[in-house]
Amino acid sequence: MIKKRIIPCLDVKDGRVVKGVQFKGLRDIGNPVDFALYYNEQGADELVFLDISRTEAGHDLVLDVISETAEKLFIPLTVGGGISTLSDISQLLNHGADKVSLNSSALKNPNFIKEASEKFGRQCICIAIDSNFDSELDDYFCYTHGGKQRTDKRVYDWVQEVEALGAGELLITSMTHDGMKQGFDVSHLREIENLVNIPVIASGGGGNPEHFVDLFKETNVSAGLAASILHDKETTVEQIKSSMKRGGIPVR
Repeated sequence: MIKKRIIPCLDVKDGRVVKGVQFKGLRDIGNPVDFALYYNEQGADELVFLDISRTEAGHDLVLDVISETAEKLFIPLTVGGGISTLSDISQLLNHGADKVSLNSSALKNPNFIKEASEKFGRQCICIAIDSNFDSELDDYFCYTHGGKQRTDKRVYDWVQEVEALGAGELLITSMTHDGMKQGFDVSHLREIENLVNIPVIASGGGGNPEHFVDLFKETNVSAGLAASILHDKETTVEQIKSSMKRGGIPVR
């Protein structure tokens, strides 16, 4: 069986790690390099670094912070946030990123996925999707701008489209579950992973180690993302993996 991954996520705003609930009420919780070192030692399988200040304000890529983080890491680093050109991707990969995460730019110009995949390889291209259920339209839609703007793109259509364009991985954040610590949106994730043949990372809702056990027992997603429960040391990567092993889930 393929071993499942546990991936901490650093939301970085103006060079500092922040965390909110359902994309709101951000609080400063520390230095990204310190967190990266901590998760490296904890046995995390990868690290995701989302520069949300770039997404909101469009400032320059924080290449110095990414370089410093990458230098200290022995695990793959995915960087996202406001990446809109092949030059952006090239700079990030040259400064230590192993993969990039695209969201708004891909929705705006789907062909960007194809161009990026052809130039850098599909293994480098992760498509992040902020997914939310619209009760009036009775469907899940993709959101942008930190979950503030609904697009006309149905999530179930978009996941298939991006795979066909050359995406190598999906990062699905269930907005209603984000920061709530009540468990992952397993029914939604199951629908998605049944539609594609590329790895799916689940984000939003992990509140304790058992939620990760449930995630991997109830879906075939390849990884679980966690932020606040790890940052606040409510649990650790080690504890999550121990629970997964006890539950019979293969871990790295």
